[in-house]
Amino acid sequence: MDLTILIFVLVYVAMALGGFPGFKVDRTGAAVIGAMAMMTTGAIAPEAAWQSVDFPSIAMLFGLMVVSAAFLVSGFYGWTARKVAAAQVSAPTLLAILIAVGGLLAAFLTNDVVAVAMTPLLMSITLNRKLNPIPFLLGFCFAANAGASRTIIGSPQNMIAAQKLNLSFAGVSELTALPALLSLPIIWVVVSWLYRSRWELNQNQDAKSPAQSTDETPFSMPETIKAAVVALAVVVAFIFSPWPRELIALTAAGVLLLSRRVSSTDMLKQVDGDLILLIMGLFVVNAAVSNTGLPQTLLSHLAHAGIDLQQPFTLFWVSSIVSNIVGNNPAVIMLVPYLHSSGDALYGAALSLGTHFSSNLLVFGSLAGIIMVERAKDYGFTISFGEFSRAGVVVTILTMAMAAVWLLVL
Repeated sequence: MDLTILIFVLVYVAMALGGFPGFKVDRTGAAVIGAMAMMTTGAIAPEAAWQSVDFPSIAMLFGLMVVSAAFLVSGFYGWTARKVAAAQVSAPTLLAILIAVGGLLAAFLTNDVVAVAMTPLLMSITLNRKLNPIPFLLGFCFAANAGASRTIIGSPQNMIAAQKLNLSFAGVSELTALPALLSLPIIWVVVSWLYRSRWELNQNQDAKSPAQSTDETPFSMPETIKAAVVALAVVVAFIFSPWPRELIALTAAGVLLLSRRVSSTDMLKQVDGDLILLIMGLFVVNAAVSNTGLPQTLLSHLAHAGIDLQQPFTLFWVSSIVSNIVGNNPAVIMLVPYLHSSGDALYGAALSLGTHFSSNLLVFGSLAGIIMVERAKDYGFTISFGEFSRAGVVVTILTMAMAAVWLLVL
């Protein structure tokens, strides 16, 4: 038991730090190594490890990643960026447009995929305008995280929670729509105020040429329409059909992969295989720890102390704290085996709002934040831990307070 707990702790320390200190092992590597270590030490049998992986959740995540990838390979993101870039507006107005676009896209195309696709395009837009890209990257990142709380397909952790807790697409969306929408102007006000005198590009900044930041994927109207029709069909099927969500997502992926214009290889390259492996590894690690009975005992003690995760408001705060320790995806994977919502939409809304709004506090609170910061380095811009949190702390406090009031009203 002691060795099992040690492996568990080391894995989640790596989740918090981004990898094992002193080793070239990232979060995904840590999760996979942890899962293998659990089997090697006998903490969980190989058969049980295989069974612990929630394949319906993995299947739904994979299918929806393909749906999101279809918009990327069709050139939709590049087309959207060019339309935004062509707008003759002031820097604060441009920020407002990008925040609105980020929040909307993330709600239906998953925030991580949106962050990967849009970061180089944001760099192109801002550098061509001789603007400092950092406030725009931060605003877009915060909006993508907050906007993803809008639907159960807005992020990987929402997909996992929805699948494991049997959450309704329409039920959760009805409760998260208003706070997700209200979070966007809050983000705009905070970022605009903090960067009110720093909109212009620093001439001493060693940035790459804007030409190196452009998206070269040609825009295909037929492929974009096809992707939009399939995405809309997925949402409608999620709301109205009795079919399992993973089958809906996989069917959609199959339809999109069958194309005469776009190579299936190009589309599958956009699927985040590392994230899928990370999630599978964490399922195994968590199952091994669950076998010790320690998590159940700890939850029982917490309940006796008045901290009951079966209460939505408590879950909202606990999930937000855990998200900023290990990241929002690992946090949800850690918590959902011990949650029993019976499809309660309020429960799902509390988990979604807590893990998304709090993820703007620290860089490693979300994959979208990590992606934005790492991709910015490729263009010569360093967003430090302090600079991210300088805006992120204010955004998180205000959006979390607003969401808390909303949950209390509900």
